[in-house]
Amino acid sequence: MKIEGLPRTRGFEKISKYATVDFQMPIRKTKTSAGYDICVPETVILEPNKITVVPTGIKAYMLEDEFLGVHIRSSIAIKKGIMLVNNEGIIDADYYNNPDNEGHIMIALKNTTIETIVFEQGDCVAQGIFYKYMTTDDDNQTEKSKRMGGIGSTTTV
Repeated sequence: MKIEGLPRTRGFEKISKYATVDFQMPIRKTKTSAGYDICVPETVILEPNKITVVPTGIKAYMLEDEFLGVHIRSSIAIKKGIMLVNNEGIIDADYYNNPDNEGHIMIALKNTTIETIVFEQGDCVAQGIFYKYMTTDDDNQTEKSKRMGGIGSTTTV
């Protein structure tokens, strides 16, 4: 949602593949919640003891000195035995609209149980928190490349 007259600094948008799908965009549920609940745009099945890359249908835009941290919801981890495979997903500002996948935020979840777990469309599975970060004094001494891809692309530049 764009607020008229205000500059865009950070937020979420649907990726084009999910533009017409009706699902909950990330929101904070309480006044002092740090995290924006991220819900699945379609039914997802997590097989026992397997990793599943789950689509969120969203991308995030933010300032250049920020990143979006993606965390598992504690209720999902504790009550259902689901873990975020990489413990915390880091979505860099230049991931937004990258040419590889439009900046689609995908979440790698592992079902640690012996039961199949189903998340229905609209179930919230993760939360995103925007963070500022700092760089070292000599960071500008190294030339930086432009991101050209999606997941794992910074290790190929």
